[in-house]
Amino acid sequence: MSKKPLILGIESSCDETAASIISENDQGNPVVLSNIISSQVDVHKEFGGVVPELAARSHLEKIDLIVKKAIEDSGINIEEIDAVASTAGPGLIVCLSVGLSFGKAFAVSLNRPFIAVNHLEGHALSPKLNSELDYPYLLLLISGGHSQYLSVKNLSEHIRLGTTIDDAIGEAFDKTAKLLGIEFPGGPKIEILAKNGDPNKYDLPKPIFNKGGCNLSFAGLKTAILKITKQIKTDQEKFDLAASFQKTVIEILYKKTKIAFSQFEKQIKPNKKKFVVAGGVAANREIRQMLIKLCKEENYEPIFPPIELCGDNAAMIAMVGLEKFKSKNFDSLDYPAKPRWPLDEKAKFLKGAGVKL
Repeated sequence: MSKKPLILGIESSCDETAASIISENDQGNPVVLSNIISSQVDVHKEFGGVVPELAARSHLEKIDLIVKKAIEDSGINIEEIDAVASTAGPGLIVCLSVGLSFGKAFAVSLNRPFIAVNHLEGHALSPKLNSELDYPYLLLLISGGHSQYLSVKNLSEHIRLGTTIDDAIGEAFDKTAKLLGIEFPGGPKIEILAKNGDPNKYDLPKPIFNKGGCNLSFAGLKTAILKITKQIKTDQEKFDLAASFQKTVIEILYKKTKIAFSQFEKQIKPNKKKFVVAGGVAANREIRQMLIKLCKEENYEPIFPPIELCGDNAAMIAMVGLEKFKSKNFDSLDYPAKPRWPLDEKAKFLKGAGVKL
C-alpha cells in the first residue's frame, strides 16, 4: 500500500492563527487529522474590529504552539509531513507574512515542498472536506471581505460572474451589529437577535436589485440601517431591525443567485448543476435554508462546508495544498504575500453580466 500524502496547512490571513494536518483515505477523499484554530476575539474586542499590528503580534506569539498542537493531535511524526501549505493572500499583509514565513521555514527544515495558497480558493474547496465535489460548479463566496459568484472550472481556474461593488455581505452584517450595539464580532449574532424580531417592521433598500446582473451592493443598505438606529429606543426595535436586515439580505441573495444560475448554465452547460456556498456568512442558517430551497426550485445540488469550517481555518488551506501536491504544483521560497489576490485575476465576465470591476 502506497503512503497517503500528509499535508500541513497554515492560516494567518486575519485574526485566526490556525494549523491543520490532512491526508486522504483509500478512496482518495480527504481526511482531517487535526484542525487547530486560535481566535483573537479578546485581543480586538475593545477596539470594535481587527487591529492589524496586534493581530500580527498575536500570530507571532502563538503560531509555533498551534502548529505543534496540530501535529500532536494528528498522531503523526513530524518527519512524515510531505508538504507545507500556507496562506499567501489575500489578507492583512502583516498577518499573512507571519504564517507565510513560518511555513517556508518549516518546509526548509524538513526539506519538503512549499505551497502558497489563495485563501479564497481554500473557501472554494472547503466543502471537499466533508463531501464529494467534482468540477465544474457555481460558487457563492460570502464572507467578511468578499461577496462573489464564480464559475469554478477546475483547480485554480475561476470566472467571476458577479461581485460586490462596495461592501461585502459579512462587512454589512458586522457593521449592522456594531450600529445595534452588539459587541465585536457581532455579525453572527444578528441571526440570534432576528429570531425575536418582526422581519416586516422596516422597509429597507435593496441596492442594484433590478440591475447589474448578479453583482451585489450593500453600502446603501448599511446607510439606511445607520439612519434608523439613531431613532431606536427599545430592545424590541433592535430585534425588529435585525430581522428586517436579515430578511432584506436574503431577498437580495435569492434574486441574485437565480441570475447567477442562469449565467452559469449559459457559460458552462454543466451535466450536473452544483452550487457551493462557502465563507463565514455561509454559517447563517436562515441564508442556508433559503439557498437550499432555491436549489430545490432550480434543480441544483446545494453543497456547504460544515458550519465549523465556514470561517477561516487551516484545514481548507491544507485541502488546497493536497490538491496541488498531487499535481506537483509547488511554489518557490520567495513567493510573496499578496494582500490582494482575486481568484479571477483576469476578471472575466459574461456579456451583459453587469458592472465591471
